[in-house]
Amino acid sequence: MAEEKHDYYIEIATGEISRSSTDSPWNFKIAATDEEITRLREVFDQQHSTDWRNFFRAHTPYLQYHFDKDNDAYDDNLLHVYQMIYTLGDEEAKQHIKSMGILTDLT
Repeated sequence: MAEEKHDYYIEIATGEISRSSTDSPWNFKIAATDEEITRLREVFDQQHSTDWRNFFRAHTPYLQYHFDKDNDAYDDNLLHVYQMIYTLGDEEAKQHIKSMGILTDLT
């Protein structure tokens, strides 16, 4: 038996996932199962953790951005977020992400 999908509203900058479209601002609408939302929440949580590591790294003047593994991890994680939203998103979300040109393997 397939798990039921529900509509969720995603705010990328804050990592917020909401079932209500009116409670707070949102960027993308997706339809996802409980398991898919749990995976997306884990990716957002990882993004938050990496963001904190980058904050502390930013106070280390001798380490340049393009030589920093935490920055690479942040970028990779953000691409993962967009890939998940593209996969689960409505047509508007898919078109917007496609127009951004950040995901190279879109069909």
